[in-house]
Amino acid sequence: MQSENRLFDDLVKFVNGAAGTVAGVGREAQFGARERAREWIGGLDFVSRDEFEVVKAMAAAARDEADALRARLDALELKQQG
Repeated sequence: MQSENRLFDDLVKFVNGAAGTVAGVGREAQFGARERAREWIGGLDFVSRDEFEVVKAMAAAARDEADALRARLDALELKQQG
């Protein structure tokens, strides 16, 4: 009976060790995949949210200025014809 308990204890220790190893390998694989994704994404020409918002504001200002200039040009053309 004592040998059965020892065998069972050894089996439990082995399974626990294997589970810990599998969990460690899983964490390493996940970390490696994240690092590869960061490297791949970092190589692309993405912009930060702040940079995007700045350029968006610049485009809106340029559009407003173009609309104002178009209105002035239309008024000058109308004045020249009339």
